[in-house]
Amino acid sequence: MILLILIGGGGMKEIIIGNKRLSPDSFDKPYIIAEIGVNHEGSMEKAKFMIQEAKEAGADAVKFQSYKAEKLASKDSPSYWDLTKESTKTQFDLFKKHDKFGAEEYVELANYAKEVGIDFLSTPFDNDAVDFLEPLVPAYKIASADITNVPFLRYIAHKKKPIILSTGASKISEIWNAIETLEEAGNDQIALLHCVLNYPTKYEDANLGMIRDMKKKFSDYVIGYSDHTLPEKIIDIFLTSWLLGAQIIEKHFTFDKTLPGNDHYHSMNSEDLQRVTKKINDVLEIYGKDKKSYIKSEVIARKNARRSIVAKIDIKEGEVLTDNNLTTKRPASGIPALFYDDVIGKKAKRFINEDEIISYGDFE
Repeated sequence: MILLILIGGGGMKEIIIGNKRLSPDSFDKPYIIAEIGVNHEGSMEKAKFMIQEAKEAGADAVKFQSYKAEKLASKDSPSYWDLTKESTKTQFDLFKKHDKFGAEEYVELANYAKEVGIDFLSTPFDNDAVDFLEPLVPAYKIASADITNVPFLRYIAHKKKPIILSTGASKISEIWNAIETLEEAGNDQIALLHCVLNYPTKYEDANLGMIRDMKKKFSDYVIGYSDHTLPEKIIDIFLTSWLLGAQIIEKHFTFDKTLPGNDHYHSMNSEDLQRVTKKINDVLEIYGKDKKSYIKSEVIARKNARRSIVAKIDIKEGEVLTDNNLTTKRPASGIPALFYDDVIGKKAKRFINEDEIISYGDFE
């Protein structure tokens, strides 16, 4: 089910992806996307295995990449990744190695994800992919590299589904231009992901503080983070980005981080994801309610640890109650110390013993 709610005229936009409701000003467990991408290496068995693992480890969605090399890159397109990890020197040759899946395979994977109980997503890189993914996905993910691809943005916008837009290597003006392009095409169901377009991203280049800036500059939109750092500091990366405001967190996912090539080396595996989701759940447990008040377990403390108005010394009948003969002591079973000033100046109606808790019937 896809839903868009506008809060106010053209204000904050609340979107729903699958069963997850996302709002710019909310704080909840982030929507975690395990990006399998092309780490399945053309194997349906591996792809399904990773879908199951991602579900069991706590991901909300799995994401693939849908492209054909001929439609994506020219044959002499240079690399932009770490050649010591992935030795393929042209984008075309790399994409050609990983474009074996087509519409039929993605239908099978989407159906399997539905059986498993996890959202199915895939990043399209051409209009044909947008079309065959339309009945399969609850939202569209747009890669950072397509943030300036105006006709492609328009084409996706016309599908009227939520759009998750990565913003790697972008200027603020380019992000605004993409937003305007999508909205002018009739779609304002937009989430923006901070991203650094390096594979892998050095920890010192992650710049998670940019999430705060995006929260300020794009305050009407859901903000998230797409991570390309190595997985050794995954808990720090996930928690920091989440606590800075990322409500969607995406990271590459693999069944074996030691495999050479492409995205395996900067991916998380199921153990990483389990550790992350446990830590997030721990934080949410201690986060608790977000509106200040006392809680049920504090009721006894309110009664026994707070103070009542008490006779400091013996007080005779008719004597005026003053600072000299009153004090406050625990428990709060009498007149609360909060009303101390209201009692001052009243006259005792009876003899009150030293250390006796004063009641409303004791004075006039």
